[in-house]
Amino acid sequence: MNETAVRVRGLRKRYGDVDAVNGVDLDILRGEVFALLGPNGAGKSTTVEILEGHRRRTGGEVSVLGADPGRPTREWRARLGIVPQSSNERPELSVREILRHFAGYYPRPRDVDEVIEAVGLTDKAGARLAHLSGGQRRRVDVALGIIGGPELLFLDEPTTGFDPDARRRFWRLIEGLAHGGTTILLTTHYLDEAEALADRVGVIAGGRVLEIGSPMELGGRATATARVAWVGPEGRQSIETDSPTQVVTELSHKFDGEVPELTVTRPTLEDVYLTMIGEGR
Repeated sequence: MNETAVRVRGLRKRYGDVDAVNGVDLDILRGEVFALLGPNGAGKSTTVEILEGHRRRTGGEVSVLGADPGRPTREWRARLGIVPQSSNERPELSVREILRHFAGYYPRPRDVDEVIEAVGLTDKAGARLAHLSGGQRRRVDVALGIIGGPELLFLDEPTTGFDPDARRRFWRLIEGLAHGGTTILLTTHYLDEAEALADRVGVIAGGRVLEIGSPMELGGRATATARVAWVGPEGRQSIETDSPTQVVTELSHKFDGEVPELTVTRPTLEDVYLTMIGEGR
């Protein structure tokens, strides 16, 4: 992960008098899973569409896999995989038929049945898309995104409509792709998904990147004040401290071992995210 797959400097996108994206700087390393988080209207989708080559920028420098997405070539597009928020692909085709169709667009596609199995649709391979549930259609979208064996995969809210089991299986799929060297840019409103999958996360609000860091370090999480709580003779008690281990040790001595209903918590990724976007608006 010592090469840059995506490099962005001073990215701007203006619509009339409104700056949807206003000076974004961003680096994504090869082989990295990077989650871009932000509320609706923050500039997240516009930024991603510029990186995909689907929207022209107003200003700034952008390099994606060594090329300017503002001047895309067919060869460059074949190196990308894109899973948009929604699609409406050929409902009369079966799952296997549409994947075979799209596989023909790529010079080195993955095996169709292997991809169908990877997204959990083996028992629906012969079913028409029109007869699939919303969650199953979403899995087809993911399959279409990875059928070309992309170097860089864009995932825009990929698990919308998935049940919990399907989400976990999808996470394993993404982890496998990342271990195989695929660079992944993920946008999601599920903070647990970002925490489970991403090497780093970036938070964008008001068209600007507020902070980039690992899920555990973002917003000072790793060093934030901890809350130690327990049940004592006077009921539920808690204390905020920078030395939770010391507090737990003292409580253990006080209760002669087991501390009733002991919990030690620090701010969650959701806590710091909501604080950041509130300040960034």
